[in-house]
Amino acid sequence: MADLLTLSTDDHGITTLTLNQPDRRNSLSMDMLNALGDALSDIAAKEASRVVVLSAAGHVFCAGHDLKEIRSQFDSYAFQKELFEKCSEVMQQIVNLPQPVIARVAGVATAAGCQLVASCDLAVAEKGARFATPGVNIGLFCSTPMVALSRNVSRKHAMEMLLTGEMIDAERAERIGLVNRVVEPELLDETVYTMAATIAGKSAHTLNVGKTAFYRQLEMPLNEAYDYTAEVMASNVVTHDAKEGISAFLDKRQPEWRHK
Repeated sequence: MADLLTLSTDDHGITTLTLNQPDRRNSLSMDMLNALGDALSDIAAKEASRVVVLSAAGHVFCAGHDLKEIRSQFDSYAFQKELFEKCSEVMQQIVNLPQPVIARVAGVATAAGCQLVASCDLAVAEKGARFATPGVNIGLFCSTPMVALSRNVSRKHAMEMLLTGEMIDAERAERIGLVNRVVEPELLDETVYTMAATIAGKSAHTLNVGKTAFYRQLEMPLNEAYDYTAEVMASNVVTHDAKEGISAFLDKRQPEWRHK
């Protein structure tokens, strides 16, 4: 896997997952998608992992699908369907991962690479990073990237990106909600890992409860969302970590999480 991805977890529970094919612009080939899927499955089962940083080696975060691979399989509808289904599966793995995921974006994120950023829970980009869904320029509309993009930014901003295929800079990506923060390149790691450490210091169980509820309630009508989240909070408050956290706050001390 090392020639495709690198994976490490530090003492604070921060897992860094790095796309490691800079010579191929970290494209989402079938091999890369399979490696990502396997890595995410491993991370989901790791109790030591509290938060995930998704990073990339080199000067391109991710250029999307490997167009040379796609061209080599022009005559195989079965391969193309399998490729896009696998990509969709991996994006959903990120959303469904128990741990929060922060995209650390340096360089360009286009097409499925932009989809990858949009699928993460949080994203921090360096100034100079750029984003696009340019499939329309080559006759292949970014239909699967559209799913994640349209769930992050407003319809008109999403449609502008999808219909024009034009690059947007990091500052505009922040304004429309595609990324959380834009920082100078020399501050990228500090910002990302400070954010990650803040999150890693919370109860892992509580983070999982909250992340799961966030995405589920988004698709519900208002009354159903409130009914659902009321049940979630009632179940949450009787857990060890909620009792400990509330008591620690009232007693003016630091909580001791058991992550359950």
